[in-house]
Amino acid sequence: QVPLVESGGGLVQPGGSLRLSCVGSGSIFRLWTMGWYRQAPGKQREFVATVNSDGWTNYADSVKGRFAISRDNAKNTVYLQMNDLKTEDTAVYYCNRIPLGAIPWGQGTQVTVSL
Repeated sequence: QVPLVESGGGLVQPGGSLRLSCVGSGSIFRLWTMGWYRQAPGKQREFVATVNSDGWTNYADSVKGRFAISRDNAKNTVYLQMNDLKTEDTAVYYCNRIPLGAIPWGQGTQVTVSL
């Protein structure tokens, strides 16, 4: 399987916003449950958000009310809209199919929240 490709990261001040994109391939992408994860320096990778094929979403408590996951199956793309960013959101963000294991991790996209 080909890794997914994440993009959209960058440097942003606290309170700012970013939108991450994750592009996959294949006609069955629309059937996959997809998730965003992040890994901060010195920490383990953690779950951020998920969206299933019906559009049902779920979030980690730390991002509820601030982040929104969505998908555009016509473009084989999953998005993560991140608002009111905090310094603790600094991490490399990855997307992957859920359950994990079928698709190798991609390179991720770096999000840095700093003054």
